[in-house]
Amino acid sequence: MDTIKVKRNILLNPGPATTTDTVKMAQVVPDICPREKEFGDIMRNMRKELVKIVHGDPEKYTSVLFTGSGTMNIDVCVNSLLPEGKKILFVDNGAYTSRGVEVAQYYHLPYIDLKFSFDERPDLALVEKTIQENPDIDIVYTTHNETGTGILNPIREIGEIAHRYGKQMVVDTTSTYAMIPIDMDRDNLDFVMASAQKGLMAFTGLSFVVGNRSLIEKSASYPTRSYYCNLFLQYDFFEKTGEMHFTPPVQTVYATQKAIEEYWADGEEKRYARHLEVWNAIHEGIDRLGFRDIIKKEWQSGMVVSIKYPNDPNWNFEKIHDYCYERGFTIYPGKVASTDTFRLCTLGQIYKKDIEDFFVVFEEACRTTGVQLPARY
Repeated sequence: MDTIKVKRNILLNPGPATTTDTVKMAQVVPDICPREKEFGDIMRNMRKELVKIVHGDPEKYTSVLFTGSGTMNIDVCVNSLLPEGKKILFVDNGAYTSRGVEVAQYYHLPYIDLKFSFDERPDLALVEKTIQENPDIDIVYTTHNETGTGILNPIREIGEIAHRYGKQMVVDTTSTYAMIPIDMDRDNLDFVMASAQKGLMAFTGLSFVVGNRSLIEKSASYPTRSYYCNLFLQYDFFEKTGEMHFTPPVQTVYATQKAIEEYWADGEEKRYARHLEVWNAIHEGIDRLGFRDIIKKEWQSGMVVSIKYPNDPNWNFEKIHDYCYERGFTIYPGKVASTDTFRLCTLGQIYKKDIEDFFVVFEEACRTTGVQLPARY
């Protein structure tokens, strides 16, 4: 089928991401029952590819697909992987690890919320001390890139501590998977999670967990806390039938298949380099206009820049957003309770030139609404 040219919007929000027209058109397929072998073969191959992207040994690791957004994976991992009588340690310096805490609360699971400031990396010595003092901890859980701020957590170092004490290491990689290179063994990871609309640059509706096969099988004996969101149940059904237990998001699967093809066509290094080029262009733009980010640059992931509102009575995020949105650029509010921020993200099929064009529009928006430049703080 010929590709139809679709109006291109530059999404600087943290997902869903700007997609290629070829990924968009991959959704337009003949109608098919998702129980057909042809469709099952697509998902079977996709499961292998998702492990390969994070350099997982296919004998040791597998992937399990779910219908839902990225939060589905948090639910799945938190409720499925905790043995009876054990605790989860949340290494928590942002909104998305806090979401894992909320899941534990809703399932009434025992946990420790080891909180750090939103603009600080976790204290590894304190993480280790907490594990030493609480031998009933079984899972150490954190987020790779805290998407609310853009801070990059030291998952390899946290994972080394977790494994030294025989704990499972579970990481939310929703906003780093297929963007920042990840290696399951080298980074000391047992489980990672993501969804199709982020780094793979497909669409919302398909999420997945990549994890240690033996630990998934071991979890079959753990208390079952959810039916739809049970990791072993979905894994076991895939292994026995090649299908999802429940109806998959058919069109999103086709789009994701195409997005994975395009990922490999670019290659991991080229993709990561492009994201970093976009991130550097964002910094050049905010520096030129006098705006300030809230995370030390050397601690940032390269995926998200969280920018503090200026001290200006004319600053109005909604007006700035609307001006940019009408001209094809989407910016996004922050996710920090104590500080007013907005975010510019590097996810998606966007390039340095797109960022340069954005800052022309953003500067116009500021001047049109009476915001002083350089920005005042």
